[in-house]
Amino acid sequence: MPVPRYKREIPQRYRLEASKCKSCGKVLFPPRLVCPKCGSREFEGVRLSDGGKIVTFTVIRVAPEQFADQTPYVVAVVELGDGVRITAQVVDCRPEEVEIGKPVRLVFRKIQEEGKTGILCYGYKCVLSSLG
Repeated sequence: MPVPRYKREIPQRYRLEASKCKSCGKVLFPPRLVCPKCGSREFEGVRLSDGGKIVTFTVIRVAPEQFADQTPYVVAVVELGDGVRITAQVVDCRPEEVEIGKPVRLVFRKIQEEGKTGILCYGYKCVLSSLG
């Protein structure tokens, strides 16, 4: 992920910030300038729930070079408690432990090192949770 884009996304990646439409209440992540539901341009900032459940997932066995040492790993679509869906890596478990409907919790982790200078990029990943 190129550094300028990553820097723009820091509020979402570090603090799970979303925007909530003041007209219809739709929560948007990442934040947008125009609500796709009602067309409003007025939003308030909200923090997303850090818990949710797995909606679907896939096991990555052949990965891009920067993630090759992590294979096999799981990437899942997760529905958070406030209805927002995100895509995130599921960590700290074996791929066979992951199932649709399992509860997860978002955690802050290193995503990758970028470029020759080794810039560290952080963001959210999921861990399996015993809480529903």
